[in-house]
Amino acid sequence: MFLDGDFITSEGAPLPVTDKASGEVIGTTASATAAEVDRAVTGAGAAQRDWCATPATERAAILRRAGALLDAATDRFRDVLVREGGATGPKALGEIGASVIEFYQAAELATTPLGEVIPSGQRGRVNLVERRPVGVVGLITAWNAPLHIALRVLAPAIALGNAVVLKPAPETPFVGGLMIAEILAEAGLPAGVVQVLPGNDAGPALVNHPQVDMIHFTGSEPTGIRINVAAAPLLKRVALELGGNNASIVLSDADLDLAAECGATSSFGHQGQVCIATGRHIVLADVAEAYVAKLVAHAKALTVGDPFLGDVDLGPMLSERQADRALDMVSRSVELGARVVEGGTADGVFLRPTVVTDVSPGMPLHDEEVFAPVAPITVVDTVEEAIEIVNGTRFGLSTAVFGRDLDNAWAVADRIRSGMVHVNDGSAMHESQVPFGGTGASGLGDDLGGRANIDLLTERRWTSLQRNISPPR
Repeated sequence: MFLDGDFITSEGAPLPVTDKASGEVIGTTASATAAEVDRAVTGAGAAQRDWCATPATERAAILRRAGALLDAATDRFRDVLVREGGATGPKALGEIGASVIEFYQAAELATTPLGEVIPSGQRGRVNLVERRPVGVVGLITAWNAPLHIALRVLAPAIALGNAVVLKPAPETPFVGGLMIAEILAEAGLPAGVVQVLPGNDAGPALVNHPQVDMIHFTGSEPTGIRINVAAAPLLKRVALELGGNNASIVLSDADLDLAAECGATSSFGHQGQVCIATGRHIVLADVAEAYVAKLVAHAKALTVGDPFLGDVDLGPMLSERQADRALDMVSRSVELGARVVEGGTADGVFLRPTVVTDVSPGMPLHDEEVFAPVAPITVVDTVEEAIEIVNGTRFGLSTAVFGRDLDNAWAVADRIRSGMVHVNDGSAMHESQVPFGGTGASGLGDDLGGRANIDLLTERRWTSLQRNISPPR
């Protein structure tokens, strides 16, 4: 683990890290103990008090150096993302590039004008509304994009004067945590501003620690609910980025080539293991047959295998259990009337991209987040029916709408209950400078990106100055 500027060996249980394609153990770290979490939080609190007083230009310079160092280490990070994270080469390179951008945009954020001057109703009074750092942020991240999911919060958090205690996912502690610490240490970040604690036990200890001012969690809905419940008695700020049963609406006038290409990328990319993946294709009946044929053609063309051994389009699922879960959802939906028209098979952790038609509400493939390379298709007769189905879920993360009549497509998008809606683009989109977050069960207080990071990672403080005072004698 990385504690107070040093890499040290934890006293906790060993944590083996595997190559997700082969199952080979490629390294070992250790699970941080509750005592080590306490030490990390205490150290982060002390470091944060000095760090927030560091001139913004110095914080920005460190972040720019970190971005340059990460960019220079692209090949090394790519190899670890492929093995530890199960990413294909292009997916790994895309994630690294996005992470470099997070550092550079955070550097700009450090020197962004913050706060307001608000007129007073009293003569001589000046009202300043300042933005102050939250303090110590407990950051609990996920395995599916471990580098970027960490840095999209960590980089702006420290830019704004916070300290971060990072608990990476146990499946990806190296590229999602310890390798980030290496970059930051080399960039000159003061000791204690970022602490990295791998393992399973550190999460609950962070959530329950009274000196952790905020928890940011990316992961499953059930875990997010438990975190929210545990943090409530402490009145701790909580931001949850959870799942999304995202939909793509294909209207009658859609460019079907574009819709199918975006639909395939959003359903199958990174084996569908993305929170913004398209999990439901809602297609108008008059174009359904043609759309299905194009989507099937995309699925057939994809190669699946070990991305460390060669160029493939899709790599492994996180585990055989994840692959089995997806196939079970397919099987249970077929029992209820759905049809597999492509794929539906797996070889261990390698799951073929799968297209399933005749999916309807009440089936597992419709009602639950799949998190696998599966494209369930539901055919509807009217736009009203499509909107009702899309909104008929507790989730509300990302939605796509395809149609050539842009006014009509925009009108449909305007009626969708979702944190993000993309017209003529896939649901699996991200730009670092744009707010990212969901509604309903997809998240809570979690909008991040661009200036939204200011709301997420700072607190307002009203400071007033009365200038009409008696002059000193």
